[in-house]
Amino acid sequence: MAQWTSAMGSTQLARLLASQQDRPAGSGSRRPPAYRALADGIRLLVLEGRVPVAARLPAERELAVALAVSRTTVAAAYEALRTEGFLESRRGAGSWTAVPAGNPLPARGLEPLPPEALGSMIDLGCAALPAPEPWLTRAVQGALEALPPYAHTHGDYPAGLPALREMLAERYTARGIPTMPEQIMVTTGAMGAIDAICHLFAGRGERIAVESPSYANILQLMREAGARLVPVAMAEGLQGWDMDRWRQVLRDAAPRLAYVVADFHNPTGALASEDQRRQLVEAARSAGTVLVVDETMSELGLDPDLAMPRPVCGFDPAGSTVITVGSASKAFWAGMRIGWVRAAPDVIRSLVAARAYADLGTPVLEQLAVNWLLNTGGWQAAVDVRRAQARENRDALVAAVRRELPEWEFEVPSGGLTLWVRTGGVSGSRLAEVGERVGVRVPSGPRFGVDGAFEGYVRLPFTVGGAVAEEAAVRLAAAARLVATGAGAGAESPHTFVA
Repeated sequence: MAQWTSAMGSTQLARLLASQQDRPAGSGSRRPPAYRALADGIRLLVLEGRVPVAARLPAERELAVALAVSRTTVAAAYEALRTEGFLESRRGAGSWTAVPAGNPLPARGLEPLPPEALGSMIDLGCAALPAPEPWLTRAVQGALEALPPYAHTHGDYPAGLPALREMLAERYTARGIPTMPEQIMVTTGAMGAIDAICHLFAGRGERIAVESPSYANILQLMREAGARLVPVAMAEGLQGWDMDRWRQVLRDAAPRLAYVVADFHNPTGALASEDQRRQLVEAARSAGTVLVVDETMSELGLDPDLAMPRPVCGFDPAGSTVITVGSASKAFWAGMRIGWVRAAPDVIRSLVAARAYADLGTPVLEQLAVNWLLNTGGWQAAVDVRRAQARENRDALVAAVRRELPEWEFEVPSGGLTLWVRTGGVSGSRLAEVGERVGVRVPSGPRFGVDGAFEGYVRLPFTVGGAVAEEAAVRLAAAARLVATGAGAGAESPHTFVA
């Protein structure tokens, strides 16, 4: 890591270190030296993502005052962290957090296996449910009936089919966000939308602020586009967005883009409050940062009495700060590769113009299928099926994990498709590796962080229920025992983790 991208104040770091005192103590009986305890505390904060990688730490004297310890203690702790690869320093630039070179990002465990390759494997790698029938079949039949007039054209609609753009605009307007069709572009899934936005706004080397943790596939997309990711640590549990951190990062790092999932965040499941949304838009506007808001989970509220906050774009009436991305993949079916962008008309025109050098347009038949669903009420009926299925799966998975792995910690989200689980000090990367041997695929925490954070986490999606959820938890417990005892190790793993 060449340079720090955000800063951690002494008071803020002291508060985070103090919060660790509420955690269960380790099994050792001897208390470590003060410098060692401080180094271990900072290391754990980095591994859990509560202190981002590449965050500049306070000067030794400042932190010593905040912690009421000697400067020698802080200096010794910093030196220990440098030796272990968790801190880098340069004269005149200070010291910033890092992860050891031997902790690479995992390269396996998230991509879904093809159905024919699953066999007896329980695949928890992908947060996607089967299609909600009969609505998929009906939508495709309706699309085929509507296809003939379009078949007489060239079939390229870079901005999307006019009928679908109009329908999507009407849906935003019905949510209290007046929208014209000229503010909509249909894309090939949400990934296609965000890829287009990144290429338009953030060239190679540009900074993009991201939640930490965040959606793994988007992080990888941004890395491959050459972006410099600036992680902003999420608050504990389902509290979600720490606005003091966001204001600081946006002010200090001045990122060109910021990417957030405000509705049932992937992977934590957190739901941003209206006040958090308002403050986030204000902070982005003040910093001159374009805020990209991923709404792909927004229709997956699972608790019947849940009141959804206003969309983030509702706090940006001029459309100068917020770009919204939606998709049919989570609310309907991942195989329906239809996404969309809502933005100011001039942004949409720029995205459409750039598309000539990318994919030219989105498949017409799938657009017609989504348009049929939205016009006939089939969309809402399918979403109702999806919610009921996800709710049932969530409750079954939560009960099974609590029974088989009582030491694992998590909070149950009110919506979305994912459970973010702290694994009681067991390495998430080792769990993912050993889990495949015992018949369960699960993505490890570092996939959802920047540069190797979240080693002590895994993400569990609500994709299985009933007896399958129970068996998944049994297999995860077996994998955890193997990792904890070392029985599942082959060669020495670079992903060891000690809480």
